[in-house]
Amino acid sequence: MSKKELNKESRKELTKEALIESLKFPKDVCMGALKVSMTGNREAWIENYRGILEYTDSLILLQGKTCQVCFEGTGLSVDYYTNEDMKISGCICAVRYL
Repeated sequence: MSKKELNKESRKELTKEALIESLKFPKDVCMGALKVSMTGNREAWIENYRGILEYTDSLILLQGKTCQVCFEGTGLSVDYYTNEDMKISGCICAVRYL
C-alpha cells in the first residue's frame, strides 16, 4: 500500500471516528475497538478481540481490529472466551497496547 493510500485511509478513519463521536455512538460497537475492563490487578474482561496470538502464564497477547494488547504478569490464565469476549485472571502487572 502506498503512502498516499495510507494517508487517504487514515483520513477516512478519522472522519468515521469524528462522525461516531458526534452522534454519541459507542466506539467499541461502531468501530470494533477493543474494550478492556479491569477489577484491580486481578481480573480483566476484554471485548472485541480478534484472536489470541500468544498465551503463557506470564504473557497473553491479543489481536484487536486496529491494535494488539499485551497483558503481563504472573499466574495469568484465560478463564473463559467466546467469539466476542474473554476473561483473564492472575496477577496483572502491565497492560500494553502495541
